[in-house]
Amino acid sequence: MVKNEEIIMGIIMHGGNARSAAMRAMVAAKKASFAEAEELIEEANTALNKAHRIQTDLIQAESRGENPEISLLMVHAQDHLMNAMTIIDLAKEIIDLNKKVTKLQGGN
Repeated sequence: MVKNEEIIMGIIMHGGNARSAAMRAMVAAKKASFAEAEELIEEANTALNKAHRIQTDLIQAESRGENPEISLLMVHAQDHLMNAMTIIDLAKEIIDLNKKVTKLQGGN
């Protein structure tokens, strides 16, 4: 049986990976490397889905009466997940804006 802390660390790890990939996507977009930016967004979404799956498993376990311990670490994990979701959404908008600016400047 996997310890609760190990499960929570999965959310933190995948959420952090998602956030990092999204941040790298924005940097790539600033350099007009849009194919790289899109690949990084895909990477971010994959990591986010892994974190979200863990969260969903915890929610389903709770609905079955398996009440997980709510700890500061759990709150921290949820914060990582929500932050990753926000950064990915923001990154998509930043990439789109960079594409428009590049086009207006005569680029691709």
